[in-house]
Parts: sequence; structure tokens; C-alpha cells
Amino acid sequence: MSHALKQVFNKDKTFRPKRKFEPGTQRFELHKKAQASLNAGLDLKVAVQLPPGEEQNDWVAVHVVDFFNRINLIYGTISDYCTEQSCPVMSGGPKYEYRWQDEHKYRKPTALSAPQYMNLLMDWIEVQINNEDIFPTNVGTPFPKNFLPVVKKILSRLFRVFVHVYIHHFDRITQMGSEAHVNTCYKHFYYFVKEFNLIDTKELEPLVSRAH
Repeated sequence: MSHALKQVFNKDKTFRPKRKFEPGTQRFELHKKAQASLNAGLDLKVAVQLPPGEEQNDWVAVHVVDFFNRINLIYGTISDYCTEQSCPVMSGGPKYEYRWQDEHKYRKPTALSAPQYMNLLMDWIEVQINNEDIFPTNVGTPFPKNFLPVVKKILSRLFRVFVHVYIHHFDRITQMGSEAHVNTCYKHFYYFVKEFNLIDTKELEPLVSRAH
């Protein structure tokens, strides 16, 4: 890893504190297993597959938290360049505009600037993954019926961060020498959501060429 990349990805300029897995738990072991297959340089299409004998929901939960942490880090590196002035609309080029909706303040899809959208998004995801009723941390506690619908919403919204970063800030990523890292992270994400059918193919269209 180049010195520039080390600086970018080791400094704690994440947007949010990282959610960690407790050592000794089944999730921690799964997290280590997932990391080991990535570090071994396995084909990403193989690395995302459910290991034999593991529960799919556990595997998905571990990856959702990991993607949240890593996408936070990627956005954190360009957040100084993503301002109300530079990005008054949360978009991916002229063809795609993303509006925010939640159960509280924004009950209807609302056009927001990219930084506003990112703040709301990261806050919202953090609440979901720290909610024991949705992401139970105790082994043996069953996942709720709404687990996969919530996961699909989280991942489709995280995908929009990739779209925005790639289309509006990729020059900055390139300047920092980080494009290989970001591309690998994106491909990992793409193969994972495809493997478990977690994002509609139509939603993935803005970056389909980046995945191959």
C-alpha cells in the first residue's frame, strides 16, 4: 500500500465512529473469516459467498456493518470537497437525483444537498445497525422479520454514496492515489449485493460499467 493510501485510509477521518464487533462473538469470527478471504486475494465473486455451515443473516449483518465503515471512510476522504456549493443536489450526474425520505422530518422524498443527504444517511444507518431489535448481537437471538427489508434499504442508500463519489469526486480520489482501493471496495460491495439479491438491478445501473 502506498504511503499516500496509508495516510488516507489509516487516519481516522471517518465520517462516523466505526461500529466494532466484540471479540469472542460469532459475528467477530465471521468478520475475521470475511477479512481473511479478502486478504488472501480470493476472487471477490468467491469471497462473498456464504461459508458452509453459516447462517445467511449473520453473514449479511457482518458485511452491512463492514460496508458502512468502509464507505464512511471513503466519503470522509472527500467530504471537504463535497459542500453545499459544489454539490447543491445529491446526485450522480444529470441523470440521477436522489431524494431523502424518513419517518421523522422528511416524510416525502425531499431534494437536499449532497452533504445534508450524507449526514442524514449516516445517522440513519447508525441507528439501524445499533438497534438490537434489528441487528441482534447475541448469538442465538433470531433476526426480526424486517431484517432483510431494512438491509436492502441500507445497502441501496449506501450505493448512492458510491454513485456520488464516482461521478462527482473521482478526480479527488485519483489525486490521492486511492482509486484502486475504492474500486476494490465497490466491486466487493457489488458482488455481495448481487450474490444475495439485495439491490434491484435497475438501481445498480449508474455504475454498472465499474463493476466489471
